[in-house]
Amino acid sequence: MSRLTDLYATEDQSPWLDNVRRDWIENGEMQRWVERGVRGVTSNPTIFQHAISGGDAYDGQFRELLSNGTSVTDAYWELVVTDINHVLALLRPVYDASNGIDGYVSIEVSPLLARDTEGTATAARHLHGLINQPNLYIKIPGTKEGLPAIRSMISEGVSVNVTLLFSLDRYREVMEAYLSGLEAREGDLSSVSSVASFFISRVDSEADKRLDAVNSPEAAELKGKVAVANAQVAYEAFLETFSGPRWDALVARGACPQRPLWASTSTKNPDYPDTLYVDQLIGPNTVNTIPEKTLDDFDDHGTLKRTVDADLPGAHAVLAAFANLGISLADVTAQLEDEGVASFSKSFDDLLESLEAKAKTLK
Repeated sequence: MSRLTDLYATEDQSPWLDNVRRDWIENGEMQRWVERGVRGVTSNPTIFQHAISGGDAYDGQFRELLSNGTSVTDAYWELVVTDINHVLALLRPVYDASNGIDGYVSIEVSPLLARDTEGTATAARHLHGLINQPNLYIKIPGTKEGLPAIRSMISEGVSVNVTLLFSLDRYREVMEAYLSGLEAREGDLSSVSSVASFFISRVDSEADKRLDAVNSPEAAELKGKVAVANAQVAYEAFLETFSGPRWDALVARGACPQRPLWASTSTKNPDYPDTLYVDQLIGPNTVNTIPEKTLDDFDDHGTLKRTVDADLPGAHAVLAAFANLGISLADVTAQLEDEGVASFSKSFDDLLESLEAKAKTLK
């Protein structure tokens, strides 16, 4: 038994792998992660940029697609969908054994659509129909423009991983989109699933910069604590939302809660513990999607203990102290959302540029 297996067995938190690579699919590394206790896989444009541009594992299929007259952009999606289909098959036993709780693989709509509601919905429908597997999550950014698309997809029976969440207010809006989407759908709801990806380490990266600018003992005391507190209060909101008469009526129709998924959980600051954003966010009905190095670190020396709601008053106190210093958490999270959208869009553009260059070489 590994700590990853114990994390799910004893604390009801699902560890997922935040990476997809063609060479790992081919050499059995992805299968080994599942055997170690990984219960799902997430991807994003930056992950595929590194995977496709970082070697020659995709060159054979890319060359064949080009020879058949496929455009570079369409070839990109063919490469990605091929990987996703392989990993979906690998995780299907986990999905079946868990009765649809885990075993999911996420693919993201084009990040260029993050501010385009109709474009996002159209792309999500296309990917859902193209891949057509029950353990597929379509990733949709949790931007203001993404909210109507999320609601529409849930009402149509498309399972969604809502990504790029930073703020508590936006998170509550996302949960509302999920609930109203379920309510708009007729019949049994058991085949629809969702997670809400709440980003962690980036919050500390920006919050710490602003605390450094304050340059006081009170500010120094808060460094490395804001991101965890923000997520812990988000978990409190999750518990409140998925309880009571409204939720009970949906459960009677087979609905599953939209689990919080902690994303961006590698530690960016070397002064902080390498498993900080895993150890402090453990609790039932949650997911943590984790890069491979942090997975290894947690499996080696992580702490197995329910922590996500162990001290909710303390989490509220951290956020109150942050605000009392004159720093707006709303401003921090709005900036991070804008930066996240821009970063994923740049990764997508850079990847297409590198594929255009590679296409000339392969031709």
